[in-house]
Amino acid sequence: MKYVDEYRAPELARKLLASIEARSTRPVRFMEFCGGHTHAIFRHGLRQMLPPTVQLRSGPGCPVCVTSDADIDRAIATATLPGVILTTFGDMIKVPGSDGSLQTAKAEGADVRIVYSTLDALQIARDNPENEVVFLGIGFETTAPTVAASILEASATEVDNFRVLSLHKLTPPATCALLDAGEVRLDGIIGPGHVTTIIGSAAWEFLPRDYGVPCAVAGFEPLDILEAVSALVEMSEAGEPAVVNSYTRGVHPEGNRTAQGVMARVFEVADAEWRGLGRVPASGLAIRQAYAPFDAALAFPVKTGPAREHPGCRCGDVLRGTAEPTDCPLFGRACTPVRPVGPCMVSAEGACAAWYQYGGILV
Repeated sequence: MKYVDEYRAPELARKLLASIEARSTRPVRFMEFCGGHTHAIFRHGLRQMLPPTVQLRSGPGCPVCVTSDADIDRAIATATLPGVILTTFGDMIKVPGSDGSLQTAKAEGADVRIVYSTLDALQIARDNPENEVVFLGIGFETTAPTVAASILEASATEVDNFRVLSLHKLTPPATCALLDAGEVRLDGIIGPGHVTTIIGSAAWEFLPRDYGVPCAVAGFEPLDILEAVSALVEMSEAGEPAVVNSYTRGVHPEGNRTAQGVMARVFEVADAEWRGLGRVPASGLAIRQAYAPFDAALAFPVKTGPAREHPGCRCGDVLRGTAEPTDCPLFGRACTPVRPVGPCMVSAEGACAAWYQYGGILV
């Protein structure tokens, strides 16, 4: 398959690994921001292949995982309102809030439906004019343009029973929050490939400029990731931090200007709550006043009690990179994919799910 097979060539992988081992003379720790990278790294056994001088650490790049308990509680409360159909991507339905999940609410009678795109949710609104249809807007810059486009479509076609509960988040401010906290020393960042397809590799220039930290944007095949690690090792050894684009077939310096324009038209930057990071300034996307009729937060100002995290769950620490999943006493015992305690075990991009699925407990 073009653009896949070329990046799964064992001989090229061996050459890259040999180059990394030859160049790496001191311990370094790189964080892969993206949960998709975490799963690819484990699926292909890359952690075990890298020399002992190179440590990889998972970050907060799982949009389901970083959704706060308070926001999950708000989504559940919205779903239980009379006449509301709440639509969501599949990962979110099992994520525990303070007391139950959307799956629990559905079992108790709420109309919660899994959709595969925002257009599916919009069609549900058209098919059910007597109901209020709420789409749970979860995701980073990758999914936000499609949600913005659905709002524009609903406005243009006068679908007046469609709403979005925007919990979208922006990745660069979260990276700043991690580095500013100083809890974990990072010698480089593996930049998220899909996000950077939208925002452009130039969006990460603040890392070498303001923090002296190199960044290598990567795709999701083994050679993509190894090329990024090789670039980070080279920059770390040379003491010359920069932004390297190792995903040129998908990422350009300026990003996708059309997608950026759609986002800017519908959303405005706002503060947001992140699991593990707390309130991060200018890290969220709120619906602009011009499209306020489609804002579920305004249409349904639900009240919830104080948010509560499950005692013992260390998902927040895992998202900050201060702990590995196996550091959590619940991992693989009380918390499994069948009975998840925290969202890091639920999501297809969650670090705990990756460790559990691919035997990370043995690393």
